[in-house]
Amino acid sequence: MSLQPDFSKGLVPAIIQDASTLKVLMLGYMNEEAYTKTLAENRVTFFSRSKNRLWTKGETSENYLDVINVAIDCDQDTILIQAKPAGPTCHTGSDTCFNESNADNAAWLDHLKHIIRSRKNASADTSYTASLFQKGTHKVAQKVGEEAVELVIEAMMDNDELFKGEAADLIFHLLVLLEDRGIGLEEIVKTLQARHQK
Repeated sequence: MSLQPDFSKGLVPAIIQDASTLKVLMLGYMNEEAYTKTLAENRVTFFSRSKNRLWTKGETSENYLDVINVAIDCDQDTILIQAKPAGPTCHTGSDTCFNESNADNAAWLDHLKHIIRSRKNASADTSYTASLFQKGTHKVAQKVGEEAVELVIEAMMDNDELFKGEAADLIFHLLVLLEDRGIGLEEIVKTLQARHQK
């Protein structure tokens, strides 16, 4: 993180986003002390304008926001924090302060894509993913085919947990194959979007 917030004009807005779902959870304000404490403790702390003091989100409810990533905008006057919420973010009990559900976690696939990429050059002895890459495209593609067949078989059965497990296996191996081919998940999403617009 190269940029730092500019606190010379006072409080800086901090947007809190769920690191998994990418849903915006809330907006708060930080002064330099709150920002420093947030980084030091990896837990979101604001400067509360109503309490006129530092306020760690969750200090009463225990619905903390654990910091995953911090970004500063180009003008250095807004903070974006990706966090893992320990429970509902809003004091009303809602998932977000915008009264939205935070249940959709499909955006986590992008996170998984980066994990897969990071393991591409790892040791095959310690990483199953690395071992797949080292076997070559034909073996990775074969594994996708095997997982697809297993998913079809489970679809005919009456066990939702096994079906979900096979679906997860298929998606994981498909992401490995995409990485092996050098094709980003976002390119597949664009293809789906283009089809939807027709």
